[in-house]
Amino acid sequence: MLSCICLNWVLLVLFTGSTVSELAVIGEVGQDITVPCHYSVRNTKDITSMCWGRDSCPSSKCSRPIIWTDGWRVTEQHSSRYQLKGELWRGDVSLTIVDAKEADSGIYCCRVELPGWFNDQLINHKVVVKKARITTASPHTYTSEQTSAPGSTTESSFTVTRTWQSVSASEAPETASAPCSGPPDCLDVTANLQNTSVSLPSQQHPEHGLYIGIGSCAALLLILILALFLS
Repeated sequence: MLSCICLNWVLLVLFTGSTVSELAVIGEVGQDITVPCHYSVRNTKDITSMCWGRDSCPSSKCSRPIIWTDGWRVTEQHSSRYQLKGELWRGDVSLTIVDAKEADSGIYCCRVELPGWFNDQLINHKVVVKKARITTASPHTYTSEQTSAPGSTTESSFTVTRTWQSVSASEAPETASAPCSGPPDCLDVTANLQNTSVSLPSQQHPEHGLYIGIGSCAALLLILILALFLS
């Protein structure tokens, strides 16, 4: 009876194998993807060999092995794109896939060979390598805050350019002493300036009349002096 129970237990262990955990790792094309795997190292006696394979973990070893280590250094390497960059002697046996490609997607097995029967640590990782997302900067479109319907006229739809003529202080009219407040005022000021510029040439200078009067008096005085002298 006891032998039958032992035989059933052995068969159960052989067919079920070690407990396998599964993890998912997602990356992008062109990136370096790290697939984690660790085991406990309390002293140098715990350092052991392990392997990585491109398939689910079998009952022993690794299917389609890509890298092996004796616990201290890498002993076999299928490609330079598969690297172990962690501290192996501390139990960090994470796999780094350099410059990942879409073809690298699939199941990866991390198998740590521990002493004893059916004690190996098995971890299956599902690696998904996606295409890199291309982000392009969209052109910025700037729109004005105020819009008007066709045919309508708003104050923001035109710009009034005010041009002032330079005039001297004696010629400037009194209406131009203060700035105009709107287009009608500006038109009135412009009309006044035009009227002033036209009437200025018709005005006679008072100095000309003074000179004529002095000349006339001098001529009369000269005639009187000559008349007295002749008489």
